Amino acid sequence: MRALSLMFTVAVFLLMTAAVLSAQMQMSDSDYTQKAMAAAPPAVGQDATIVRMDMSSGSMQTLRSGTNGFSCMVMGTEAMCNDANSMAFFGAMMKHQTPTDKTGISYMLLGDDGGSNTDPYARDKTADNHWIVTGPHIMLTGAAAKTMGFTEAKDPDPGKPYMMWAGTPYEHAMIPVSAK
Repeated sequence: MRALSLMFTVAVFLLMTAAVLSAQMQMSDSDYTQKAMAAAPPAVGQDATIVRMDMSSGSMQTLRSGTNGFSCMVMGTEAMCNDANSMAFFGAMMKHQTPTDKTGISYMLLGDDGGSNTDPYARDKTADNHWIVTGPHIMLTGAAAKTMGFTEAKDPDPGKPYMMWAGTPYEHAMIPVSAK
């Protein structure tokens, strides 16, 4: 009975993941662009490059070239907009490489669906991976972000600034902001 329950839970999770990825792929370029732009302040989003991420391969397709050095994208149900340094930082993370120490900024003004605050590669909430959901926020990456004095607690208050993935090469500052 327990094995059947576990199999059912896994099946539901896989179906939900497939539905989210399918919905993203079915989103029109126009709708995708609008959602990606909404991750940043209007003055940033309107002049940003819009890239469509292929979540299975990690490849990117440029839907619109921008002029301000920011790239906005949708990943599953989340949207983010990054400057070149934070793109390099998170790109290195995805490839398990050493990230840049240059200061970068990312916007996630639509908030996030949550993630482990201790494991950059965790995809699911577990009893011990310190899952945290943060509302609208900006992220600062690079060496300077580590000097800001924000808490490195594993279970911080997501309404206050904190360091995500503290003690890993991918540590970065999470700074909540008011919703649009």
